[in-house]
Amino acid sequence: MLRLMIVDDHPVVREGLRGMLEAAPEITVVGEAASGDEAVVRAAELRPDVILMDLRMPNGDGVSAISRILADRPESRVIVLTTYETDQDIVRAVEVGATGYLLKDTSRADLLAAVASAARGETVLSPSVATRLVTRMRAPVAETLSPRETEVLSLVARGLTNAEIGRALFISETTVKTHLLRVFGKLGVSDRTAAVTTALDRGFLTR
Repeated sequence: MLRLMIVDDHPVVREGLRGMLEAAPEITVVGEAASGDEAVVRAAELRPDVILMDLRMPNGDGVSAISRILADRPESRVIVLTTYETDQDIVRAVEVGATGYLLKDTSRADLLAAVASAARGETVLSPSVATRLVTRMRAPVAETLSPRETEVLSLVARGLTNAEIGRALFISETTVKTHLLRVFGKLGVSDRTAAVTTALDRGFLTR
């Protein structure tokens, strides 16, 4: 019998997943958690074989929880089950040890198959996630932003104008524009909104 734990901050999602998964005779849902911090505690108590982990939750996010759980119990397998598929989210989850990354529109049959595969130590990815990872691996290594460029772009993300950024950083508006032009070139974009979005996806900025 495969022991499974569900981690999601929405009760209706946990209830739906429990009903879906417990219908399979080879799976028993041993517990639930509503936050990353609670997941760490419950995983130590329940010792599940597989954990379905949401990413964005209050009181400890999914990535932090995965890292802490696997540090204590490396034999557990964690499948991220989320609505988010940005490059940053995917890479962070994989880097800390997630066995799989699925989206919440995954069918019941595919979810059951993924749980069984993860329990065997196999990597399981939604098709769109696999495509993003392959594309990222094939892409040329992106230039990184300098500390000042990151600082300027973070203020753009907060909605400041070039003049306001200049005053905040004690530099001229012309210098701000120069930094932004360099950022656009490095990120391969042509406007401020795209620069912020791309920087978030690549992990140059945090939300």
